Amino acid sequence: QVQLVESGGGLVQPGGSLKLSCAASGSIFSIDNMGWYRQAPGKQREFIAVITSGGHTNSVDSVKGRFTISRDNAMNTVHLQMNSLKPDDTAIYYCNAQIWPIGSHHFDDYWGQGTQVTVSS
Repeated sequence: QVQLVESGGGLVQPGGSLKLSCAASGSIFSIDNMGWYRQAPGKQREFIAVITSGGHTNSVDSVKGRFTISRDNAMNTVHLQMNSLKPDDTAIYYCNAQIWPIGSHHFDDYWGQGTQVTVSS
């Protein structure tokens, strides 16, 4: 079984920082893109950032210059460093990855369980 487990969420004051991590585990042959999404109360889940297996990144305009995505291919982990946090960043943050499980013939889409980030004074 392949799973993604997030960590690092919590409560932080406006202007503060948090680092989210997501580890993929299980019978994994290969991992393609890894990324982060978030869902605020009453809103749809939105794309935040993605990083390819080769290290190329892309992110939504609202977090450019504040959030940085990175990954450790040897550890099958992806991180999201979040700086200059704003109350509007409050949401449940979800890890996403395209993973080729051992024994499969293609990449499948996997999601973590989500971690709460609350930005409030």
